[in-house]
Amino acid sequence: MLRIGVEERRARLARRHRLAPAARAGDVLEATRSMVCLHATEPVTVYLSAWARVDGFAMADMERALYEDRTLVKHLAMRRTLFAFPRETLPFAQAGASERVAVAERPRLIRDVEAAGLHSDGSRWLDDASAAVLEILSDGREATMAQLRKEIPLLEGSIEFGVGKRWGGRAAVAPRVLTVLSTSGRILRARNDGSWSTSRPRWSTTEAWIGEPLQPLSDAAGTAELVRQWLRAFGPGTEADLKWWLGSTLTAVRRALAEVGAIEVDLDGRTGHLLPDDLETTDPVEPWAALLPALDPTTMGWIDRSWYLGPYKSQLFDTAGNAGPTVWWDGRIVGGWRQGEDGEVVLQLLEDVGSDARRALDDEAARLAAWLGGTRVLMRYPAPLFAAAGSGAAAR
Repeated sequence: MLRIGVEERRARLARRHRLAPAARAGDVLEATRSMVCLHATEPVTVYLSAWARVDGFAMADMERALYEDRTLVKHLAMRRTLFAFPRETLPFAQAGASERVAVAERPRLIRDVEAAGLHSDGSRWLDDASAAVLEILSDGREATMAQLRKEIPLLEGSIEFGVGKRWGGRAAVAPRVLTVLSTSGRILRARNDGSWSTSRPRWSTTEAWIGEPLQPLSDAAGTAELVRQWLRAFGPGTEADLKWWLGSTLTAVRRALAEVGAIEVDLDGRTGHLLPDDLETTDPVEPWAALLPALDPTTMGWIDRSWYLGPYKSQLFDTAGNAGPTVWWDGRIVGGWRQGEDGEVVLQLLEDVGSDARRALDDEAARLAAWLGGTRVLMRYPAPLFAAAGSGAAAR
């Protein structure tokens, strides 16, 4: 069995994730394709992930890709998480991930509205509310959540959650109706009425937004293509890595690995997988520095992160597994970053990286601060490293 060591994995990461200066992407679409997709739960992540990978990146480049050219499309998929996908990947994401979310979300919403006493026949209510949304969005119209709720009385109402818990409260049913519709492939997030650092999407029918209905594919075909793309970008990886990333089952992962003809490799005693045409050694790169945002796809790409995260999980990941902003040196996470009151990018390193690395990281921090131009961005997932100071979450 071919052995793939940590140095080879880090060289692949540097080049394929476009983080080494010599490997940067030419535009945001190329950068996104390199990662399969970009995390979009944090509104700023897609921009900062692209900034780290595209030389000369401007905010308008992402706006154009998302809202004008629509070569990138935001969609809820793996692990019920929002991503920005290249448009050509969208049908595979729908079949291999989003449909699975829809199958779980629909009965859960029906059960919850009936238990809350909002509607005695939750299935009929959901069908009627969904039909009303699609009617409003017919003929290419786009509408915000607030507009839909104003025009559709069936979307009114809320459900109590976390009864007796500190984090409990009430949640409106309208967003959950849109979740069912979007994960079913019928509607998509269109233009954003907020700034680049906030999420206030308008909604559109899928056909109106991308110009055609989604190509119907089987779950097996969608999963196999997602696995193929993941192996190209993140491989080698284990079955556990893929199961976590997909939010799927080992059965589905093993079926997809067989479908793409994946080859087993030795990852220091664990079994990993690579595509059969991807077994050559990667040329090394010069040491490189990177500052990645919260939930960046590189930081979140594997469930086994020991080879690049080391002992720093508790400082950089919250208890739900969400990664805060990270500092990278030559293929490893070595700390976290935040913004100061004046917009300055502040590094907190967790180890002594040496003077050359420190200079490179300081240069990268200055480059990011200059790009932000004094704007402070909200990070909903600040690194626990900074929680005591409260600095990451207080940004504007």
